[in-house]
Amino acid sequence: MLYPSVDKLKSQIDSKYSLVALASKRARQLHEHGDEKLGSYTSVKSVGKALEEVAAGVLVPEKQDEFAIYEDEI
Repeated sequence: MLYPSVDKLKSQIDSKYSLVALASKRARQLHEHGDEKLGSYTSVKSVGKALEEVAAGVLVPEKQDEFAIYEDEI
């Protein structure tokens, strides 16, 4: 069985696309820098660790300013 479950993760993040974007960005940070936010992890891989941080409530998406123009929108 997958830990953490997708149902638990979807209750904390509004869409699966936001979840994927958040987890992938955090997994890259973990892989490159290794600054772990939890004391212990069940998963060995960085993506699993990122999902565990989301499930624990430590990792939440940043609120974006709806009036800001971001680099990828130009």
